[in-house]
Amino acid sequence: MKVVILAGGLGTRISEESAFKPKPMIEIGGMPILWHIMKNYSYYGFNEFIICAGYKQHIIKEWFADYFLHTSDVTFDYTSGGNEMIVHNKNVEPWRVTIVDTGLNTQTGGRVKRIQNYVGEETFMLTYGDAVGDINIPELFEFHRSHGKIGTISMYNFGQNKGVVEIGHNDVIDAFREKSDMDGDLINIGFMVFEPELFHYIGDDMTVFEKGPLTSLVMERQLVGYVHKGYWQCMDTLREKQQLETLWESSTAPWKRWV
Repeated sequence: MKVVILAGGLGTRISEESAFKPKPMIEIGGMPILWHIMKNYSYYGFNEFIICAGYKQHIIKEWFADYFLHTSDVTFDYTSGGNEMIVHNKNVEPWRVTIVDTGLNTQTGGRVKRIQNYVGEETFMLTYGDAVGDINIPELFEFHRSHGKIGTISMYNFGQNKGVVEIGHNDVIDAFREKSDMDGDLINIGFMVFEPELFHYIGDDMTVFEKGPLTSLVMERQLVGYVHKGYWQCMDTLREKQQLETLWESSTAPWKRWV
């Protein structure tokens, strides 16, 4: 099954780094967050990826083209007058990666529409290229298949980070208490599964995925939600990037399932 990753946006909220590279190429522990996302899927046996690139898309292509340079020891041999590169201790993933330039200003829905021919007529995974989590991908897929709908999105309760005030009848305060897992709203965290019928719900490049096809699927009762109760974190800001970096450096990164 193919995994589609949205990786074409400008990443303006983390412009300290996205000014120089696509947001999914910002590094956590010396490797792009895109790599971390792919490693999690690969841990569960999903190894075919379609990357919807856009902003500075050549950087993503060049990184994968030079994958051995990033992950292995190499010798450059010029002694015979040539330019031979010898790769030692090859560290390569069992991946098939298709990188598609889906346009600089294309909206999220338009990017998905542009890779339709690469997906074909089969069920596929879809996620964002700027968040990590310990989502159980096979469990998510079984949830999707058991409901028989066109789409499934993963949801997460981001909760509150402050104490909670409970107000009762006539605006009288009943209690102060600490936050709990039941506080806050469920948000869409990506890690989605779709049937190929999804493409019929996408118009053109200006279609916003979350406001166009997802809204239509909700109206037709063709979208279900899988609640993830483990770890998830997006990387929208430099502070969030630093939080992820700290977890990785301390060897406590919850999203790292692989060895």
